Amino acid sequence: MNGLQLIATGGALPGRTITNDALSRMVDTSDAWITSRTGIRTRHWCTEDESAATLAIAAARQALDRSGLAPADIACCVCATLSAPDATPSVACQVQAALGLPENRPALDINAACSGFLYGMAVARGMLTTLGGQYALVIGCEALSRLMDPTDRSTCVLFGDGAGAAIFRLADTPFALTLGARGSDVLHAGGPSREGSAPITMDGKAVFRFAVDALPKCLHTVLDETRLTLEDLSWVVCHQANSRIIDHCIKALQADPAKFYKNMDRHGNTSAASIPVALNELAESGQLTPGRPLACIGFGGGLTWGGAILQYKE
Repeated sequence: MNGLQLIATGGALPGRTITNDALSRMVDTSDAWITSRTGIRTRHWCTEDESAATLAIAAARQALDRSGLAPADIACCVCATLSAPDATPSVACQVQAALGLPENRPALDINAACSGFLYGMAVARGMLTTLGGQYALVIGCEALSRLMDPTDRSTCVLFGDGAGAAIFRLADTPFALTLGARGSDVLHAGGPSREGSAPITMDGKAVFRFAVDALPKCLHTVLDETRLTLEDLSWVVCHQANSRIIDHCIKALQADPAKFYKNMDRHGNTSAASIPVALNELAESGQLTPGRPLACIGFGGGLTWGGAILQYKE
């Protein structure tokens, strides 16, 4: 058994919904400008009492409840985030405590920005195969509203907060995974060494060029490895950065747009949370077909990228 099968999902969104019109009262922008260039209409921002950790706990608890598993069944917990509220304890450790996961199992955070959930899958798969166990909890969570500059109209309109969680089972099912990285600061989120609010900065044109190259390459790589075609997939779930990026790739691939899930109109760019939030929405609406393979494609800061083909539970 060397593949991962998706068996349950969970999600959590914060309490504040921020419309484009609300942003137009904060910075020089408009609903028409944002929507036409990004496809984003609303996004969710954390309230004072919410954080990436509280969202992760809520999403993880929902996924565990839906799986029918006991906390003791979870062999590892991996959380992908670039906006953890604390350097330590990690968000994963806070999830472990809140859900009562066994103390003799690994729990850790990773940061691969918008590709983080794919990286988290790889880490979880590695720990299951080396340390033992059958089930892994992988979370993507972000509170990007705490990092960005609210006066920068080129970035503050893009990002939202949220969390998605998934429980995977080690299984002999269709599976492929590819990951990569290229050091570049065209998408940058400052850390403690930065002055002031350590805002997110981005060279939008450079990021677009990178994304429209990375997305189809990742998809072709995992399709080739599994000997599947686009027609075999039930869904292609991409990182929800910008509708123009996905539309550009759909056209280049001559693909069916109906296969490419989109929710950035409601959530904006939630970085590591975007893919698991999308998977949870598909599962909740009954649109994930048991036994059918689907693809997940991530790309973002680092620069990093990743692609996976996996199967939803039979």
